[in-house]
Amino acid sequence: MYRPLSAFIGLRYLRAKRSNHFISFISLVSMLGIALGVTTLITVISVMNGFEKELRSRILGAIAHATIQPVDGEMEDWHSVLGEVGNHPEVLGAAPYIEEGVWLQGEESSGALLRGIDPALESRVSEVADKMVMGELADLQPGEYGIVLGIGLAGRLRVGPGDRVTIIAPRLKATPVGASPLMRRFTVVGAFEFGEYENDSALALVHMDDAARLLRMPAGDAGGVRLRLADMDQAWRVAREISTALPGHYYVRDWTQERGNLFQAVRTEKTVMWVILSLIIAVAAFNMISMLVMVVTDKQSDIAILKTMGARPATILRVFVIQGSLIGIIGTTLGVIGGIALAMNISAVVPYLEQVFGFSLFPSDIYYITELPSELRAGDVSKFALMALGMSLLSTLYPAWRASRTHPAEALRYE
Repeated sequence: MYRPLSAFIGLRYLRAKRSNHFISFISLVSMLGIALGVTTLITVISVMNGFEKELRSRILGAIAHATIQPVDGEMEDWHSVLGEVGNHPEVLGAAPYIEEGVWLQGEESSGALLRGIDPALESRVSEVADKMVMGELADLQPGEYGIVLGIGLAGRLRVGPGDRVTIIAPRLKATPVGASPLMRRFTVVGAFEFGEYENDSALALVHMDDAARLLRMPAGDAGGVRLRLADMDQAWRVAREISTALPGHYYVRDWTQERGNLFQAVRTEKTVMWVILSLIIAVAAFNMISMLVMVVTDKQSDIAILKTMGARPATILRVFVIQGSLIGIIGTTLGVIGGIALAMNISAVVPYLEQVFGFSLFPSDIYYITELPSELRAGDVSKFALMALGMSLLSTLYPAWRASRTHPAEALRYE
């Protein structure tokens, strides 16, 4: 079988038992360094992807992708607005709402965001009905003044189903003794848990009609419309298109204005982790440069003999490029296999490590996320593998060029 001379010699140098064991050790360290770097990159970025997905699911399960509300006053004919919104091809669901920051008083007191909803339509824009841990969302009936609390908020107020909670709204009403805030007693009928601090500890839900009575709004009016979209990244554009098509003037807000900074911080952290962990591969590449330089020095006489036999400088260059590239390919392959295996089984590995070393990575009394999420993406694996291969190839160029510049007479002078 035909095999190019440069490939034959490069493979032979890689397989041969070296007299210089230090060079062999540096080769092994370089290979393992690349494998470790790729494995770590794939695993850490997969965990960050899983964390971002889990965070997005828990946060956006309670808030809408976008909201549309009138600039002045309330939305009187929200039924027709829902009909107009539903005609947009990128809107999956829409529901009316009323929101107000309030003060809640139970056994203890706490501030909260009060949201008036229509229980029959709320499932179109949020997942709160699936997150109920006590009671049902359908228990919110107009005129009965029921309230559903986040599990953290219920714990802070020290109340449960059947207990009474006083809602104090920051709006004033005139009384014979002067102005006083609006307030009304509500009965706790349920609780929900999203597993995200802000939603669970600062959100309270009531029927929209009861919220309108509490805030002295005209019956049947809404504060605005919440939207759920096919592509949440296009929320601002879609909401602007809808508000422009509607008669009147509307204020538009999307999810990035409420929680966008948090997701931006996660993306920034992923970028920083990628840069830092890439240095592991860079260090392995530098080790490969030093190893190949020592190999070239060790093989000076071989290179000189090849040149005297007619080998061209390009042939010598390819010998060492092939040798170094094979180290990179083997290290990258091991790293990809190890990274994929670890990323896919991280949820089983972490409990084992916790058991062996006697610590808890995510204590349930501190963190809502009690296990390490992971989402392996083929694009990330390909990107890291190509980066490692590229660094490996670049690290071979200088030693290979130096080998191709060897002068046979000088190399063989003392042989």
